[in-house]
Amino acid sequence: MSKTNTQIYVIGHVNPDTDSIASATGYAWLLQDQLSDNVIAARAGHLNPQTSWVLNRLGLEAPVYLPDASPRFETIAHRFDTTTPERPLREAWAIANKTGGVAPILNPDGTPHGLVTVLSLFDFLSRLVGSHPRLEETRVAELLDRPCQEACDRNVPQFQASSRIRDSLPRILHAERTEFIVVNEHGAYVGICRQRDALHPPRLRFVLVDHNEPRQAVPALDEADLIEILDHHRLGNPSTHIPIRFTVDVVGSTSTLVSERIQEAGLSAPPPLAGLLLAGLLSDTLILKSPTTTERDHQAAARLSRWAFMGGSPLAGETIQSFGEQLLAAGAGLATRDPAEIVSTDFKLYETTEQKFGISQVEVTSFNQLAEHLESLRKALSDLADSKGLDFAMLMVTDVVRGSSRLLLTKMVPALEVLPYPHQNDGTLHAEGVVSRKKQLLPAVFSALEG
Repeated sequence: MSKTNTQIYVIGHVNPDTDSIASATGYAWLLQDQLSDNVIAARAGHLNPQTSWVLNRLGLEAPVYLPDASPRFETIAHRFDTTTPERPLREAWAIANKTGGVAPILNPDGTPHGLVTVLSLFDFLSRLVGSHPRLEETRVAELLDRPCQEACDRNVPQFQASSRIRDSLPRILHAERTEFIVVNEHGAYVGICRQRDALHPPRLRFVLVDHNEPRQAVPALDEADLIEILDHHRLGNPSTHIPIRFTVDVVGSTSTLVSERIQEAGLSAPPPLAGLLLAGLLSDTLILKSPTTTERDHQAAARLSRWAFMGGSPLAGETIQSFGEQLLAAGAGLATRDPAEIVSTDFKLYETTEQKFGISQVEVTSFNQLAEHLESLRKALSDLADSKGLDFAMLMVTDVVRGSSRLLLTKMVPALEVLPYPHQNDGTLHAEGVVSRKKQLLPAVFSALEG
C-alpha cells in the first residue's frame, strides 16, 4: 500500500523576488491545465515587500512555502479507520483485517490513544488467558466484547506530519516495531506510517523557474525528482538522473517565458494572474528600461497588460508605466526594513575556482537614503558573508529613478580593483548606468576575479 507522488511543485529560487513568485504561480497554472497531475506553485523563502504588495493588490494568495525538498511524514501517512478506547475490541479487529493488522485508537479529542496490532493482541491474550486451563476455554466472542483499550499498545512513537522523514530514520530503525503514528502540529491523528514506507518515501517532483543553479535552489533538491527547468539566467544547472525539459532563454524575465507559453497553448491568463506576471516582468526589467530587456519582453508586456487591465479587473484603468512605478516604489527604500533583511532578501551565491561570494541587490528612489544606513548595512553584509563562509559579499544599491547603482563590499578583494567603478568617499563604488546584476555587474565581477 505504498504511496505514489502525483503532485508537482513549481518553485523559484531561495530569497524569491517578484519574477520568481510570478513565474512559479503562472507556470503552475498553465501546467495544471495541461497535465493530469496536481500542480502546485511553491516558494523557497519569505516574500519581499514588493511581492507582498502586488499579491495584496491583486487579491492573490502567496505560493505554498517549502523550506526544503526532503519528503515529509505526511507523504507516507495512511489515514486508516479508527475507533475509541471504550468501544468493543471487535471494532478494532474489523479495522485491522482491512489495514494489514493495525487499528488506530483515538481519544475523544482526536489525539492518539494507541494502536491495536497483532503483537498487542497477542500480549493481551497472554495477559488475560495465560496458562490458566479454565480461562483458555474463554470464547473468542467474549474476548472481542472487551474494550479496545485493554489490547492497545500505548507506547507507539509519534511523528509530526510536517517533519522530515530523514531526521527520524535512526529512531525508526532502532524501534522494535513496524507501524508509527503521524500527528499534526496540535497532536491530532493524521494517519499511520510503516517502516518500509519511511525507508523508501515517494520523492517530491519539482519544476524550477527563474534559476538553474543548485546553490540558489530549494535545499535538499537531491532528495527530489527534477523534471523541468525554465529560466533566463546563466547556466549552472544541477545534474539529473533522467533527461528533463530544460529551457534557458535570453529575455528579461522568466514571466516573459511563461506568458509566451500561455499564448502558445491558446490560453489567456486570468486578470489577477496576468497582473502578477506583468509585475514579475516589470520588476526584473525596471519597467522595460533594464539592459536585459528584449523585444520579446515588450511584446509580453503588451500581451499581459491586455489581459490584466481589462474592465472589472483589479488593475482596470492602469497603464504599464503607472503600474510599474507603483510596483518599483513598493519595493524601494531602506528606512522601513531591518539591515539584515535588506542584505539577505535578494541575495545570490556565486563561485569561481578561487572565490566564493554573494551579491545582494536592493532598490531605492534616491542615493540620499544610503548615507544614513551605510554602516548598519555594512555590518549586516559582513555578518551574512561570515555566516555563509564567503570570501566576500557585495550589496548593489540601485537607484531605480536615475538608473545607477552604488556597490558596498565587505572587503576590497585585490582582483576587484580593476572594476571600472570610481571609489566614493564613503567607501562604496559608483556604477553609473549599472542596474542589472545578471547582465552588467556579474559579468564584470567574474571577469575581474578570473583575470
